[in-house]
Amino acid sequence: MSNQNMGNQNMGNQNMSEQNEGSASLAGTISLGGKLSVHRLGFGAMRLTGDGIWGPPKDRKAALSVLRRAVELGVNFIDTADSYGPHVNEELIAEALFPYPKDLVIATKAGWNRPGPNQWTHDATPAHLRKAVEGSLKRLRLDRIDVHQLHAPDPVTPFEASVETLAELQREGKIRCVALSNVTQEHIERARKIVPIVSVQNRYSFADREWDYVVDYCERNHIAFIPWFPLGAGRVAGEILHRVAKATQRGSMQVALAWLLKRSRVILPIPGTSSVKHLEENIAAASLEETLQKADCCE
Repeated sequence: MSNQNMGNQNMGNQNMSEQNEGSASLAGTISLGGKLSVHRLGFGAMRLTGDGIWGPPKDRKAALSVLRRAVELGVNFIDTADSYGPHVNEELIAEALFPYPKDLVIATKAGWNRPGPNQWTHDATPAHLRKAVEGSLKRLRLDRIDVHQLHAPDPVTPFEASVETLAELQREGKIRCVALSNVTQEHIERARKIVPIVSVQNRYSFADREWDYVVDYCERNHIAFIPWFPLGAGRVAGEILHRVAKATQRGSMQVALAWLLKRSRVILPIPGTSSVKHLEENIAAASLEETLQKADCCE
């Protein structure tokens, strides 16, 4: 092989590496209530805990590396919750990234108790939410939480009482923006009568579109929609993703994320992983939207 050809091959390998690495900024930006602007591809930190979302990660050093690499790749929206660990996830974020970059937005949640691994019980009482917010502020080393989400409506606590508590904490300067998770359109409408809602986080993916109508509602009302479990795929959906991935010479998970970005301009995916390699592959999806539009991908 000539030196020129070898040089061209090396340049091609370098370009391929840069393309695969990508940057979250290539996904564009989204406004959260007109107060915050973040890149439209974030990171969900839940997986950076032990088995059953309980206790510390098996490899703490690796978990810290994933968080730092996410920021290097342009991620400026990180999603967590006080119940992840519990508490461990928020502490890891602070350990890895404090003092935080000026543009980094950390969104956390409260409304669950954790009796043990893989166990979750509702608790969105005003007293619990207040205690949870105070705890999150301390663990994240913040004076104010940029985005705080009610993790889920509590069947034994009036929904309005939970939302009003977050509104009070916002007025006290402890929360900047109020958000919701695991809710219906009716919940969103009831909450908006109390306080502006900047985002909604529900389960949603290429294969699981139960909350399509909530996505549409959020789009009409300029509310960010944050899909959790964004890479979920059933057998048929998996086959379609594989076909498109083959046509675009990208991974199936990259295509699944690119589809979410294409689905609505208010969607803010937060794929999570405990691997730097998988993180880089996920972030590379930010540059795929135009390619996906040209591919034979079903709507």
